[in-house]
Parts: sequence; structure tokens; C-alpha cells
Amino acid sequence: MSTKKISIGTKPTAKPAPAAADAWVESRVPAEGPEPMKRLTIDVPESLHRSIKAQCAMRGTKIADEVRELLLQKYGQA
Repeated sequence: MSTKKISIGTKPTAKPAPAAADAWVESRVPAEGPEPMKRLTIDVPESLHRSIKAQCAMRGTKIADEVRELLLQKYGQA
């Protein structure tokens, strides 16, 4: 039976990021485009989730898109 030898690299160190990387992050201009998204988590009964999921599947849409549209209808564009 032969033994296989595996070399393990060195342990990473807690070195600070290079100054060039810090300067790049601080100086970059945000890309123009859609507004950044925030995650919203809600609890719904399993039967409601099943119904929403089935109807979205029949329409070929995503639950998130449907809920987002309903929220926009109720609360409008911010």
C-alpha cells in the first residue's frame, strides 16, 4: 500500500489590504443603473406560499417579481 503525501500551504496572515486597493475602493464612482436592492423577509402560511408559487409557475414569473409589483402598486415608487 502506497501513501500519498499532500503538502499544506502556510496559514494566511492578517495583513492589511494594500494601500492601492484601499485608494481604488474609496475613489471609485458608483455605476449608473438600477437602484440598489434590499432584502425583505416575510413569513407566510405554507398554503399561501404554495398557491403563489403555483400561479407564478403557470405565468412563468418569479415570486419576487410578483410581490415587488404588488408592493409598488400599494406603496408607489419611492
